[in-house]
Amino acid sequence: MKLRDIRTFVVGNPPPHNGGPYFVFAKLATADGVEGVGEAYGVPFDPHHVARLLEDVFRRYLEGEDPHDIERIWRRVYSSGYSQHPDLALMGVLSALEMACWDIIGKAAGQPVYKLLGGRVHERLRTYTYIYARPGDRTDVYQDPDLAAQRAAEYLAQGFTALKFDPLGPYSAFDGRQPSLAALDRCERFMRQLRSAVGSQADLLFGTHGQMTAAGAIRLARRIEPYDPLWFEEPVPPDAPEEMAKVARATHVPIATGERLTTKYDFARLLKAGGAAILQPNLGRVGGLLEAKKIAALAEVQHAQIAPHLYCGPVVGAANIQLATCSPNFLILEGIERWQGLHAQLLRKPIRWEEGYVIPPTEPGLGIELDEAVARAHPYSGTALHLEMAGEPV
Repeated sequence: MKLRDIRTFVVGNPPPHNGGPYFVFAKLATADGVEGVGEAYGVPFDPHHVARLLEDVFRRYLEGEDPHDIERIWRRVYSSGYSQHPDLALMGVLSALEMACWDIIGKAAGQPVYKLLGGRVHERLRTYTYIYARPGDRTDVYQDPDLAAQRAAEYLAQGFTALKFDPLGPYSAFDGRQPSLAALDRCERFMRQLRSAVGSQADLLFGTHGQMTAAGAIRLARRIEPYDPLWFEEPVPPDAPEEMAKVARATHVPIATGERLTTKYDFARLLKAGGAAILQPNLGRVGGLLEAKKIAALAEVQHAQIAPHLYCGPVVGAANIQLATCSPNFLILEGIERWQGLHAQLLRKPIRWEEGYVIPPTEPGLGIELDEAVARAHPYSGTALHLEMAGEPV
């Protein structure tokens, strides 16, 4: 079996853009006609350039190779250009290509990928969602604890047992910072009102995006501790795991982080520092499925858990499901609400979500098929990055 061709898709995600303004997919084909799909997350360039990067890396390192040779392909791409370093852009590209290889491997074997990475551990996967804004909202659900509490009750009625939110405010290229007293008060009010709204029916996941210094994060952690959140997410920027560890040592709230880390090397440094009890690899950035399985094993040795991150499209979501299903230390799975709307339309068979849980697929490969007609019908013509930080200090 040899890899022969690649097709790329830059798909526009219509308002309210949950999961990002666009998704970048790659579809690989072998000489004997087996196809597999992957998705790159958060590569910080015009997404049409990312599509060209996917094609360039495929032509240099994957074309003509056997897709089963994941380790060989991975090392060659990781070391390309004399790099040998966890590079976010290159690893986002490699993640999509590696993911597509696993889709092919599973289809060739007639097995879901999780059967090839250790087998099924979990019969169903607990999920959570952000508390998202909706068209017609009169206030900002990210800043209005009353609206957030109302929406939380609606999510509970759908079957969710865990909800995430970030009321701290904007994240900036100049973070971390000390949060203002007004921001600390707002965050504490969010926790108090959401806990009152959900009681013990749901876990609350306090999400931040690296906005704080360790000292500032410790101040906030003390405010939210009485409301028993399941985790405190990425309180400081991701480039200093020893600073994350200072927060972890100062609070009883578990620290979760990892969406902006890539490869086992980043995660090993985080674990060695004692920076997190819950790891959040994004399968479209971390280096792919096998790399994520290695990271899950590193976490297992430290009695840490994994909670795969998702703020992108349904292909990464499908890869997350494969990893979660075969990982003994899986905790919870991020979803974009219930994977409805375009997330469902892009797949010939939507991800199966039932009363707060995803049911792992039994179909081979990633368990999904990209509907290319839908992908082509939603082209993205902009040049924005997937996520932007404020360009001035907050």
